[in-house]
Amino acid sequence: MPQTVCSGTMFTTSSGFSPHLACAEPGEEEEDGAPQEGPGPAACLADGPPITSASLETLIQNLVPTADYYPEKAYVFTFLLSARLFIPPSELLSRVCELCIKQQQLDQSPLDTVKVRKFGPKILQLLTEWTETFPSDFRDEKMVGHLKDIIHRIAPCDEAYWKTLNQMLQKLSQRLALMSQGEESIVKVSLNASSISDKLVAFKTKPPPIQKDMLSICNDPYTLAQQLTHVELEHLSRIGPEEFVQAFVQKDPLDGTQPSFSEQKKKTSNLEAYVRWFNRLCYLVATEICMPAKKKQRATVIEFFIDVARECFNIGNFNSLMAIISGMNMTPVSRLKKTWSKTKTAKFFILEHQMDPTGNFYNYRTALRGAAHRSQTANSNRERIVIPFFSLLIKDIYFLNEGCANRLPNGHVNFEVSFFPFPRLFSFNFFHVTQYFCMIGLLFRNLWSWLDKLESL
Repeated sequence: MPQTVCSGTMFTTSSGFSPHLACAEPGEEEEDGAPQEGPGPAACLADGPPITSASLETLIQNLVPTADYYPEKAYVFTFLLSARLFIPPSELLSRVCELCIKQQQLDQSPLDTVKVRKFGPKILQLLTEWTETFPSDFRDEKMVGHLKDIIHRIAPCDEAYWKTLNQMLQKLSQRLALMSQGEESIVKVSLNASSISDKLVAFKTKPPPIQKDMLSICNDPYTLAQQLTHVELEHLSRIGPEEFVQAFVQKDPLDGTQPSFSEQKKKTSNLEAYVRWFNRLCYLVATEICMPAKKKQRATVIEFFIDVARECFNIGNFNSLMAIISGMNMTPVSRLKKTWSKTKTAKFFILEHQMDPTGNFYNYRTALRGAAHRSQTANSNRERIVIPFFSLLIKDIYFLNEGCANRLPNGHVNFEVSFFPFPRLFSFNFFHVTQYFCMIGLLFRNLWSWLDKLESL
């Protein structure tokens, strides 16, 4: 059934959680070892047992590169993501820069050119990863100021650092511009949805010849499945990992302070927009089925959507597949007994079986693993696509973190808990960075005009 954008109901316990199904195997850096605090600024996860708990200061020190050390990529991603539970990104970057200046003696003159040239590529790599993975952090002018300051300090030792800074800022500007465009489109859809009643009245009063049903615009299930996949990927590309953290975070009873962003409005608009897209697709499917006056016509529409759902399954687009199935199971559609009696439902029952919630969605998870394996060995972009059932994905990530304290009684950050779920978000990026180009042109524009009907449902 359609999902809700309310976080309180978005993460209900209806789907449950099975660790042996939802959890990936630990990486090489996650070897068995007793909980310990990192040894110091040069500590690396690969140098010994993994850090399971430590003070925030120690974790920050492990993030800071030196001339001979750079933190593991998984550590960088996980800490930059989870640290925002305890410290604002701008303050984190400020402390990283302070440690760099102190350790590399960047506040002295003259600089040790040989030492700085060894350190420079490391700090540039860290800043590049930060700007590429969490570009929204750099909407804060303080973040950009810290970035420029640290590079200005090392630039006198190598002119190439100026070029790197310009390239970094240019790419960051492009990413932020794309994010702004996406947010503007979300606002536009929300404004259109606010006038639902007026649009519905206008739609009902139009003469029948003006009302176009979906089959008159696109009657090819494969083409429509492609376009739905394109829309899914567009939504996924806008969701930053930090939105998951802000959606799931709760006040820690062992921590006397609120999360660093608790006083601000949680920026989860892209995540919520994706959930709304699922709901709109559900209602559109149900509406298109109920619109025809004759049973035979309704049966034709049902069979068409069954074929679209099958093509979504073949592509690896499980989110649209579930939305279509949910729309066909809505009460206005399921009650049409005579219509269903005229419909060929064998394929529909197979698809329902694949998305059956029994056994913690065992059949779906098996199919998802198969699609992921296919993606890893694929030779074409189309075969690389894997779009998970989004609501279940975020519930899994939520329950991974549910009931775990962010801080231990001794005040240390429970980094083992932070390290456990968040690499799943890192691998989740794989789902939406895949470039997938569908057929464009007149048909594409017509399909978009049809999808615009979602805004009035």
